[in-house]
Amino acid sequence: MWIFPVLVVAATIALSIPVGVYLARVGDGPSPVAFRRLEGALDTGPQTWKQYALSLLLFNTVMFVVGYVVLAVQPLHPAFLNPDHKGMLAPSTIFNTVISFQSNTSLQHYAGEQHLSYLSQLTAILWNMFVSGGTSLCVLLAVIRGLRGDAHLGNFYVDLWRSVAYVILPLAVVAGLLLLPAGVPMTLHGAQEAGAAQTIARGPVAPLIPVKHLCSVGGGFFGANSAHPYENPNGWSNFVSCVMMLLFPCAVVVMFGKMLRNYRHAAVLYGVMTVLLAMLIGWMVYWDTGRPNPGLGERAENSVSVLDEHGRPLQRMITPLADLPITEGAGNLEGKELRFGTSSAPTFAAISTSVACGSVDCMHDSLNPLAGLGALIAMWLNSVFGGKGAGLVNLILYTMLGIFFTGLMVGRTPEYLGKKIEAREMKLAMLALLVHPFMILLPTALFAVLSWGAQSTTNPGGHGFSQIIYEFSSSSANNGSEFAGLQQTWGLNDNPNPAPFAVQWDVATGVVMLVSRFMPLIAALALAGGLSVKKLTPHTVGSLNTDTFTFGCVLLGTVLLLGALLFLPAAMLGPGSEHFGPMPFGD
Repeated sequence: MWIFPVLVVAATIALSIPVGVYLARVGDGPSPVAFRRLEGALDTGPQTWKQYALSLLLFNTVMFVVGYVVLAVQPLHPAFLNPDHKGMLAPSTIFNTVISFQSNTSLQHYAGEQHLSYLSQLTAILWNMFVSGGTSLCVLLAVIRGLRGDAHLGNFYVDLWRSVAYVILPLAVVAGLLLLPAGVPMTLHGAQEAGAAQTIARGPVAPLIPVKHLCSVGGGFFGANSAHPYENPNGWSNFVSCVMMLLFPCAVVVMFGKMLRNYRHAAVLYGVMTVLLAMLIGWMVYWDTGRPNPGLGERAENSVSVLDEHGRPLQRMITPLADLPITEGAGNLEGKELRFGTSSAPTFAAISTSVACGSVDCMHDSLNPLAGLGALIAMWLNSVFGGKGAGLVNLILYTMLGIFFTGLMVGRTPEYLGKKIEAREMKLAMLALLVHPFMILLPTALFAVLSWGAQSTTNPGGHGFSQIIYEFSSSSANNGSEFAGLQQTWGLNDNPNPAPFAVQWDVATGVVMLVSRFMPLIAALALAGGLSVKKLTPHTVGSLNTDTFTFGCVLLGTVLLLGALLFLPAAMLGPGSEHFGPMPFGD
């Protein structure tokens, strides 16, 4: 049961070191001779944090307009790129989809094989996967330059080009070549008719799978995502997918240490993230494979009694699942991907939610209550590796908070990497961190009390609340996975039976994705810009060392304590109430 997660984590750690060293060379090294003229054309000069942020917003605005137009004119796409004649999406779904992939979220209120043409998949979706992933790496590079005191934070356009052309694209090609022999299709032909009653969707799947994992985007070519045999054909593709999801988030920590020449501090951050990831994987595997859903055991105990040959009732004709060995009653297997073993689904879910990747190989709505809580915790903390830079940036902000709290206790001005942390830095750090819970809890409360949420959930009580808060947690964490029990999908514009309140869900999650993506990135750039101009403070006996085991424990405690203070009540209202108060068995 534990072999698969151990192999995935071990392989990722081994690969992250050379990849992280290469990322540092890309961030600081000279451009290749073949591309110097192109980089010269892109280079508008060194940028301050304001210029860097403005370039980021301008580029993403253009990408939004282009993506919206591509999806809006989908019925007019040429036949060879729309062989199945896909129609137009609903306007609110187009709005949601473009923001989703632009913000590196991949929340899908549609099914790819049913609603999108090949041109839409390869441009509005695949192109945004590359550049949204590159944007996260750009911000991390700028923050690192600010922390080490560079006069300028770099140039956004050059950083984006290097991130996509020198890092994401080559690794995506290599990963695609590894997946093609496994059976991932690559074709521009339309759906294949199999007999008289079955139509098998296919298309240019192979280019999308590597980048959706490497860039922590997660959007599936098919509605079933990585549970579909064309996206994830066998055990090899499943293993490669998990490693790809973790590779960049782990490697950027190595890059951080090399660019700052502070390997011990980077090792502390790496260690804290690894501990958090191991805790989440262990928690989810245990509660999803080692324990059945308590509601199932309750239902089995309340089964109808029958009489034996002497007319006496048999009180427990059916043994509760909680009393059965795991080989006989392996928990709730509905909605789970069983081709790769029982531990694969919760491991995949723990990794994808930890690294802000919406890829799934099981129905998250089918996770046992406390296993689903693990996925929620990963998104609530939003700093367990987490993408290609956003997670590390969040952990750096938590580091500053930990240093600030420790400094208050000892009566000393807090310092981070030789720079004093003062009121401006703390305001920006708190702004970047508090946007996340605010954009989760406020819309969750609104939808929970209005019919928008109550009439969209497929389950009453605690699980219905979990469905609502999971949707907004995934949106705010730029994750993109869903419990998928919500009836919020609208899809095609001419859908005769649209789901209730589909427009409200499209717009609300779109706004959450937009704000939660760009406000923290801009706050982090402002923070880095302020630190870049501060003078180094000499290290003294009173300075707090950030490269020790003790500080690692302080940082871990800061992350867990703040997470618990912000989200513990919501956790008990949703997964907690579902686990401790199972529904009674009905007739």
